Amino acid sequence: MKKPKLDAEEKEILASYEREEWRPIKGGKSEISRLRQYARHTLQKNRRVNIRMAERDLAGIQARAIEEGIPYQTLISSILHKYLSGRLSEKTTA
Repeated sequence: MKKPKLDAEEKEILASYEREEWRPIKGGKSEISRLRQYARHTLQKNRRVNIRMAERDLAGIQARAIEEGIPYQTLISSILHKYLSGRLSEKTTA
């Protein structure tokens, strides 16, 4: 089997692993389980929503989604989820 070519960052990660610099985190199994459950609920898409928005805003979202390499609907959903979970907040002006 042919080995895939690694970029510089991947080579550094592999070298670090081979130098045994990686250590398991405390409670690793429970943390993995918690994160899997979180991802499962976050990625579950069971409702459809239609919204109206300014064409300019939609174009901006679509452009940003292209930069991120994801569908624009996924970007919108991600933004809403981050805002509701407190990981994204409004800017306030002083």
